Amino acid sequence: MPRLPFALLTLALAACGTQPVADALDTRYDLLIRNGVVYDGSGAAPQRVDVAVDGDRIAALLPAGSDADAAQVVDAGGRAVSPGFINTLSWATESLIEDGRGMSGTRQGVTLEIFGEGWSMGPYNDAMKADALRQQGDIRYLIEWTTLGEYLAFLETRGVTPNVASFVGATTIRIHELGEDDVTPDAVQLARMQDLVRAAMREGALGVGTSLIYPPAAFAQTGELVALAQAAAESGGGYVSHMRSEADRFLEALDETIAIARATGERVGVYHLKAAGETNWPKMAQAIARIDAARAEGLQVGADMYAYTAGGTGLTASLPPWVQAGGHDAMIARLKDPAVRDRVIAEMRDPDVEWENLRLLAGSDERLVLIDFRTPALRPLTGKTLAEVARERGTSPEATAIDLIVEDDGRVGTAYFLMSEENVELGLRQPWVTLGSDAESSAPEGVFLRSSTHPRAYGNVARFLGHYVRERGLMTLEEGIHRMTGLPAANWKLRDRGCLQPGCFADIVVFDPATIIDHATYAEPRQFATGVADVFVNGVQVLRDGEHTGATPGRVVRGPGWQGGEDR
Repeated sequence: MPRLPFALLTLALAACGTQPVADALDTRYDLLIRNGVVYDGSGAAPQRVDVAVDGDRIAALLPAGSDADAAQVVDAGGRAVSPGFINTLSWATESLIEDGRGMSGTRQGVTLEIFGEGWSMGPYNDAMKADALRQQGDIRYLIEWTTLGEYLAFLETRGVTPNVASFVGATTIRIHELGEDDVTPDAVQLARMQDLVRAAMREGALGVGTSLIYPPAAFAQTGELVALAQAAAESGGGYVSHMRSEADRFLEALDETIAIARATGERVGVYHLKAAGETNWPKMAQAIARIDAARAEGLQVGADMYAYTAGGTGLTASLPPWVQAGGHDAMIARLKDPAVRDRVIAEMRDPDVEWENLRLLAGSDERLVLIDFRTPALRPLTGKTLAEVARERGTSPEATAIDLIVEDDGRVGTAYFLMSEENVELGLRQPWVTLGSDAESSAPEGVFLRSSTHPRAYGNVARFLGHYVRERGLMTLEEGIHRMTGLPAANWKLRDRGCLQPGCFADIVVFDPATIIDHATYAEPRQFATGVADVFVNGVQVLRDGEHTGATPGRVVRGPGWQGGEDR
């Protein structure tokens, strides 16, 4: 049978809902993966079949040991063969500019990085570009784009190993039209903001992403968020949110997110679902019950998580939002004013303030670990707790935090230990939870050695599969794979991704379920996970026997509003 009719036949069968294993044919493929246990990403039981690839697509699933031939044959050695893993919350926006290999993700089998938690790499105006250039840290680059679509195309042209996709950031849209002050858009401004969302959707954005505890996003009212989400929903885009609260007003914030799902009729997601602070830990079960009730109502509501009990963000998350209004430079100027400084310290100590005080939620300054500084003189403090540094300096923790932010002229990356292990497991058990690292993808070399990171950058996928799926037995392996492949692809309408069937893009991972595990710790986070043998992106091998091949075949994966033609 000629190749083209056979490919059409398998695609037709797949469209009818079947999952055929093709007969061995006298066909030579580009790639054949033999002797593997194949998980197709749907959550179905695995099959002992061979995977045939032509070009960038899965061509066929063949009976194990078939007589088929290929230009490249990979012996999986009895390992699991699955679709490439999708990182639903990635901050590899800059790290992939520095090193397109995306090593810490690729070594775990990540083949798609999704950006856009509140901030996105476009649309920019001239003032935003100038500010972004001033705020660059160790990674330095020219901003050769204006829109989000242009940024994604820039990455593809530059050469990256993983595929890339993005939500358009509501924070970015707000700054573009309103600046960074605490203001409410008028009707004309809001209409312009909606038009920016529509433009991003036409360029391939997946929807709108928010980060509502951080200024200036914190200044947005619900009506503004609904308007932006509705603009994305016009072309099938979704909404995903780092909600206004993950702590004292966690349930109220979740209600707002569910209300947006009801207003748009499209999917909404909760970034890194958690109940932060010990007094709030009982709310995790309540939040899950509310999401289940919304889903029973017919609303499309889900969440992602990372597999750790500590969050990671700036030390600036310990400051009141009002002091951060107007942007970074305005904040630094205020913090240098003794009267403002005294007011900020008083609020930092007040447990009843209206804003989300992550420092107090952690319960102790021993539970705040400093992990990233811009200023070389402060980098010896990396890995120390805020309490340690305060003792060394002889200043209060509040004053120390302010001093560090001012001295670093930056946010000061910090790990906050906020969650309980029981709640991490409870969340990961939910069938609608996907996996997002909330981190960059880097390597323990070059510019990346100048700062530290959260261990989730090097271990999130491997920790989930190794510790929570294999060791803790939270779910079957096929279910765990589904959570990182077929489920996020379906949630965000990623056509022909997250699947291992004829016609799907050949994003493939070969890994050992018995050995895959993370090694990154908070003290030594830059340690690669182990257990992944081979990785293919769009049919090109990027990891061979655990080592990067140097290949950069990653492409832009576009959302439902894309108007630029067929995806490749």
